[in-house]
Amino acid sequence: MSTTHPTGPDAAGPGDSSRTVREAMADRLLRAATRSGAQLVSEAAVLVQGAAVLADPIAGAVYSTPATAAADGVHAAAHPQDHPHHVQRPAAGAVLVLHPAPTLPAEHVGLVATTTAALLEVRGQRAAELRAEQMRLHSTLLRLLLAGHTTSVTDTVRAGGLTHVTLYRLTGPDIPTAHQVLWRAVRPSLAGHGGACALIGEVDGELLVAELHHGSDDGRVLRLVSRVSERHDLLAGLAGPLPLAETPTAHADAAAARHSATPAHRIVPADAVGTPQLARLLPPGPYTAWARSVLSPLTPDHRHLLLVRLRTGSAPRAATALGLSPGTVRTRLRGVAALLDTDLDDITVQAHLLLALRAPTRGDGQGEGEGEGEGRPKSDRQARPKTLPSGILDTEAARTWAVGLVGGLEPHLRIALACWLRHHARTAPAATELHVHRTTLTTWLTRCAERLGQNLADAAVRAELHLALEATAKDGDDPRALPRRGGRTYRRL
Repeated sequence: MSTTHPTGPDAAGPGDSSRTVREAMADRLLRAATRSGAQLVSEAAVLVQGAAVLADPIAGAVYSTPATAAADGVHAAAHPQDHPHHVQRPAAGAVLVLHPAPTLPAEHVGLVATTTAALLEVRGQRAAELRAEQMRLHSTLLRLLLAGHTTSVTDTVRAGGLTHVTLYRLTGPDIPTAHQVLWRAVRPSLAGHGGACALIGEVDGELLVAELHHGSDDGRVLRLVSRVSERHDLLAGLAGPLPLAETPTAHADAAAARHSATPAHRIVPADAVGTPQLARLLPPGPYTAWARSVLSPLTPDHRHLLLVRLRTGSAPRAATALGLSPGTVRTRLRGVAALLDTDLDDITVQAHLLLALRAPTRGDGQGEGEGEGEGRPKSDRQARPKTLPSGILDTEAARTWAVGLVGGLEPHLRIALACWLRHHARTAPAATELHVHRTTLTTWLTRCAERLGQNLADAAVRAELHLALEATAKDGDDPRALPRRGGRTYRRL
């Protein structure tokens, strides 16, 4: 015997009691809930003869009927005071928003809203029971991806056609909560969607997100990661898109980039670290030839190790980014220093090497078995990173850049900042050379950061500032030139 479902509050017939109407409505919602969340929200929209939206504070509209009501529902969830005619109920970490027909009784609308929200909670609890297993699987797949088992991962996610990865590494005060929120927002599926597949997991205390795609992504995961980062005070590094085989490289680059992240710029792309603005201003001919000559003794692995070390600012941080022990990284860096015949702890060398690694030839694999000219130069022709040849940083464009960056600093701030940079960003020895108290120097450095609008904790920023100070150096830029009055009291010029 067929059953005819009611379509509104009075469709059960004039002779039915209100209890029968409520039971029929609950039955319709329950049947819809057994199918999917989208079907449940759609059924709620039919019962209120209007619109229904499940709005997530991070992801936006999760389900919407009709689709055109999504934006209105999200706005209503964020600003309920602006939508007094909407009915809202919390549901499964999101907000159920109903926009009923004005002729429906408030009691009926409230019953639909409450029942739908309760069923969404039940579905959410069921999903949470399965989520723990899914999260563990994602973490395992991420570890396999980092270990180079790309074929196993793509076979598991049924995404053999995906060729590239974009990687995010996030840290913050409450990674488990951020993990749960981002998981609900992204709703990752091993089958992928829209030609992409997102893997989300906690690996070694970090939140790791790997988006597998065909070489470019639509920005959806980036937007969600950005919102979660803002809401949960996360700092993130972003690397990619890179081929899947280079996932370990992306993993290290993302960690290095994260050291440049601040509350004002919570997600930093790897290609935005390391004097990128200055590199674009340098004359390509002399700059490229010098960079090729400087880096000619190094293999691609050497260059990547050096780049991560310069971006992170120390061997222990580079070791964390690369997944190696600090002792191993220090040993390899000593080998790099020997090949370059230079001191990698010198701030000038670090700044010049960052410039060299930013040149177009930094990843071309030059040097193995090649001759002179375009290949590896002879040892007596190899340039040294300590000095730059003329025609690179002494151009008008470079000077204009340098003046724009540090030209506004007062003389005592210039002197203090340059001295601090020469002492590898260590306050105590710099204060000793300046003959000022450490607190005084710390205050001056804080003013420098405020005047310049730069993050002095970022190793790449420090290298860039050193280059700018060198390019605009004056005769009086010496710690002994600080005018004094009354012993250590500094007199402003």
